[in-house]
Amino acid sequence: ALLMAGTSVMAQEVQFSSGATAACVAGAANQDAKRSCVGTSAQHCMGATPDGSTTVGMMGCLDGERSYWDQRLNRAYKSLRAKAEELDAEMEELGSAAPKTAPALRDMQRAWIKYRDLACDWERIQWGGGTGAGPAAAQCMLELTAQQMLFLNARGQ
Repeated sequence: ALLMAGTSVMAQEVQFSSGATAACVAGAANQDAKRSCVGTSAQHCMGATPDGSTTVGMMGCLDGERSYWDQRLNRAYKSLRAKAEELDAEMEELGSAAPKTAPALRDMQRAWIKYRDLACDWERIQWGGGTGAGPAAAQCMLELTAQQMLFLNARGQ
């Protein structure tokens, strides 16, 4: 319990802001430039947080940015899903036999979630139980979540 209390206090000291990543993405001219923004706020957080280079500090910063991308991913998915459902309805009205896009999008996203979880678990396992396992898995979750958000967002425009 004492160890958990210390971890909780340290986690509260994380000074995360998504501002650096948001500004980077807003100023990015293309998808490659947007991809280069991934991790910007987490790195800034690790430098700005007194214990940002500790396992707990890194985890807090990486998870903060993962959460930023995850929220954007959810919005991009919902928007793309609505467009897919609208397209499916139009195609059905026309009597088209074209495959439905909304279920295909849903199935792809479900498969991606499974892939992300397994890939990041594999990344964690590479550390053999060492303290770097948590930050490595958190970095993986951040990167794959951001990449998927950018993928979906590009298709929804």
